Amino acid sequence: MKDEFILKNFSLRNRIFFSLIFLSIISSILISAVSVYQFREEARRYHQYRLERKESAITENINYILSTTPYDRTTSNIPNIFKDKIHEIATIHNTEINIHDLNGSLLISSKGTFSIDNVYSSIPPIILKTMMATPAKRFVDVEMNGEDRTRTAYSILKDNQFKPLGIIKIPYEEKTEFYDAEIQTFLNKLTQVYIIMLTMSIVISYLLSNYITQSLKNISIKITSTKLGSKNEKIPSTSTSKEIVSLIKAYNDMVDKLEESYEKLSQTEREQAWREMAKQVAHEIKNPLTPMRLTVQSFERRFDPNDPEIKNKLKEFSQVLIQQIDTMSSVATAFSSFASMPAQQDETIDVVNTVRLSLNIFNEPFIHFNSTEEELISKIDRTQLIRTITNLVKNAIQAMPAENEAPYVGVAISKVNEQVVIKVSDNGTGISLEDRQRIFEPKFTTKTSGMGLGLGIIKNIVENYNGTITFETELGKGTTFTVTLPIINT
Repeated sequence: MKDEFILKNFSLRNRIFFSLIFLSIISSILISAVSVYQFREEARRYHQYRLERKESAITENINYILSTTPYDRTTSNIPNIFKDKIHEIATIHNTEINIHDLNGSLLISSKGTFSIDNVYSSIPPIILKTMMATPAKRFVDVEMNGEDRTRTAYSILKDNQFKPLGIIKIPYEEKTEFYDAEIQTFLNKLTQVYIIMLTMSIVISYLLSNYITQSLKNISIKITSTKLGSKNEKIPSTSTSKEIVSLIKAYNDMVDKLEESYEKLSQTEREQAWREMAKQVAHEIKNPLTPMRLTVQSFERRFDPNDPEIKNKLKEFSQVLIQQIDTMSSVATAFSSFASMPAQQDETIDVVNTVRLSLNIFNEPFIHFNSTEEELISKIDRTQLIRTITNLVKNAIQAMPAENEAPYVGVAISKVNEQVVIKVSDNGTGISLEDRQRIFEPKFTTKTSGMGLGLGIIKNIVENYNGTITFETELGKGTTFTVTLPIINT
């Protein structure tokens, strides 16, 4: 599993690089192995051919001696026939010569009988049987003594009438010093060439892997930086690879389709948002218009110029109308505030000090502030940050039930992973399950008054500065809103 994990985490560039190096090493090993094998095969064929030549030449000399000898050509006369000649033949051909009878017993040897023991002097029966079974009546036995190899040729000695007289045994010791030296010289030269080849392979593999993966890396960077709603740059098709060109073309087509889809989505969202907003504004405006109409109608029916309370009734009538007009004005103001988003100014401010000052407008004794840092710098509009905090705190205060004997609203600031984290907590009623999915919708509210634009405005403010806003809630225990903003290192 560990090896599989390491392989999966290898980049394509490293895989190509190490694959090329591995192929170079394997190629060099195979070349060395084949060359050594070829040298050894050539040496084997050479010694086999040399033994055959020696055997052929020795047989011709022996046949010549047999044809000119004054002795009868019988097996028992072989020691007399070759008594003086066998050493001469052995010296000429620089090899040992032994002649045995047809049963394998030694008749005469060029080494002298004093150096031959009884075990060595006889031909093993298995060799005699094997030799006699061959059509040519010839057999070559190969013996290994450590790293030394000895070939021994056995063949039938015949007279001029092709009558078998004995067995010629010619041992031949393979001399491998020359070929061993040749192999060593070859391996030394191959090692030098291999070092040069390996160095060139590393350089070529590095350049080639970079060349192959550079286009993929550029495409990866472009894909990573691709964002919905942003101006995404296309990749110029400069690669000569057909596969890379196809990939670049697919990416560029995706960018075109993404921009087209975003335009359609944005237009649809805008139209839908304004439709919903228009419905909400119309609904909120109708609410005060109905009591205004009823009040005017009631006042018209009961109007009496001679009534001594006419001034008080007129005053009450005016107050009702003014109150409903103020309600309509607040609706228009809230709608205007939301519609003007995200009007903003980028300011580098101390979040800790700004949040602390924004809490000064509240007189509730149960509001508590805490910060783990003396100063945290972020880029955000100071007014909009104050607006965010005051909205969250106001919502927390309004979430307190009247029967809560120990109300609590806490504002805490901390630093987590190079981000400012602002938490506004309360021990109010919490948010119900059916309301949690809609809490940030522009028109959603659980209050009896207002348009429910506060949290929608906050969400826009925070997200416009690359921040996030989330919440955790539990019915009957309270809610915690968490706002994160990026820190600017000074």
